[in-house]
Amino acid sequence: MASVANEKKKLAEARAALGDSYVPDENEEYMNQRQQDYFRMLLLDWKKSIHDAAGQTLQSLQDGPIREPDLNDRASSETDWGIELRTRDRQRKLISKIDSALRRIEQGEYGWCEVTGDPIGLKRLIARPVATMTVEAQEAHERREKISRDD
Repeated sequence: MASVANEKKKLAEARAALGDSYVPDENEEYMNQRQQDYFRMLLLDWKKSIHDAAGQTLQSLQDGPIREPDLNDRASSETDWGIELRTRDRQRKLISKIDSALRRIEQGEYGWCEVTGDPIGLKRLIARPVATMTVEAQEAHERREKISRDD
């Protein structure tokens, strides 16, 4: 629970430092303190929304079993729950990527490609804050992965 309180504190500090209208700009020094605060806020907000959704799913599961009288309705409800649980599992894995991105911010490594060392780019990070590679490095990685799968 201490980490949740710490994350809430960091989120509040980042919001206070940035205000509501700040968006990283290409004309600024890359990964300056404001940009780091912006991405920290983005990642913490994202993580909070995932936790909130997971809590709602858990509450729904605790409310009781599916009690649809019609077999077709019950099957449909069970399918919906299966999809919901798979979604939550994907989001659980996403939280570890978010935590990794937050660690990279703290270590001063966020925003830099883990393969080439080049800046990932603000637009890519805004679209995918957990990105660890430039678009070019990611595409090359995916091509190599596809080739090894095809072999």
